[in-house]
Amino acid sequence: MKEARKLLMTILEIPSVNSKDDEGAVAEYLAEYFQRYQIPAEVQRLDTTHANVVAFIPGREEGKTVIWNGHLDTVPYGNIAEWSSMPGKVMEKDGRLYARGASDMKSGLAAMVYALTHIDGKPRCSIQFIGTCDEEKNGLGASEIIRSAKMRNSDSILIGEPTGMKLGIAQKGCLWLEMNIKGKTSHGAYPQEGISAIHQGIAIAEKVKQFVEQFSSDMLGASTAQITMIQGGVAMNMTADECVIRMDIRMVPGLTTEMVLQTAAQVLKEEQKTRDGLDGEFTVLNDRRAIEISKEHPMTAELRSLLKKHGYAGNYTGINFFTDASVLDREGEKNILLFGPGDASMAHKPNEYVELEKYYDAIQILTELIQ
Repeated sequence: MKEARKLLMTILEIPSVNSKDDEGAVAEYLAEYFQRYQIPAEVQRLDTTHANVVAFIPGREEGKTVIWNGHLDTVPYGNIAEWSSMPGKVMEKDGRLYARGASDMKSGLAAMVYALTHIDGKPRCSIQFIGTCDEEKNGLGASEIIRSAKMRNSDSILIGEPTGMKLGIAQKGCLWLEMNIKGKTSHGAYPQEGISAIHQGIAIAEKVKQFVEQFSSDMLGASTAQITMIQGGVAMNMTADECVIRMDIRMVPGLTTEMVLQTAAQVLKEEQKTRDGLDGEFTVLNDRRAIEISKEHPMTAELRSLLKKHGYAGNYTGINFFTDASVLDREGEKNILLFGPGDASMAHKPNEYVELEKYYDAIQILTELIQ
């Protein structure tokens, strides 16, 4: 596995911090790597710092294609003082590789690429590999893949996100909701003559939170909603006539952005009945739907069987963070499974690492899945 280790170490040391580095450098390296093994690959440039990489491996069965996806970017390093090594350079210790992106998700990315380039003969069905940029922020890469119609027709997607060698069959959706609330100013000594946009905004947000938290699933637990940003007010002695509140809402399957927006609008309408002059509007800043795949789906069942064959329990897991899955399948028509050697608990933290044994095992399992 020396070459597999070298591939991972190489892409870990190509800087691809979101909003800072050229993520396209990883795309260009992987395109060259695919071409080294006579696999057609292209780099799709979005701008000077963003690019995707797309490769295609034809299969024995005509007319069936599975999409394999991984993202090229990482989050920032954070406080360097909290790291035991330089996050942009790989440190190997006790069977682990330490670096930013080791778990989330360059180990999953490298495992997919290595498996696809080292198969014996053709895969059973065709596989299109899509490496996307900007997953950690706005999903620009996945959005461009859809806009440019680069993704081949398929009803199944495998994403190499960190699942700790478990089967990621469910993923929470994410809604970033901005509420612009308008009230009525008054002297601070006479609050009854005004309408506090801050108080009203918080009251509306609390009722939205109560609605959201009614929805839960066995795999993901309860949906969540919290105020993460708030801004408003004019002066210490004036009733606030404007307030902007931003909420981070994580939704389980069965709860949709449309349902949350309808609830927010209804709550505002009820409040307006007793407060003449109160107004507001709601803006969606990020919209990622929830994802779920059946335990009986062939891709899930086959991968579970292979995991058990290689000594893993084949357990199922749920993912609370969002991925490119929601962008690649906005209409909810595809079966999406998440699987990777990284551990989600290490994502975005100092001293991020991946266990080499799990990385090697992931390559072997993916290789057998291909056949």
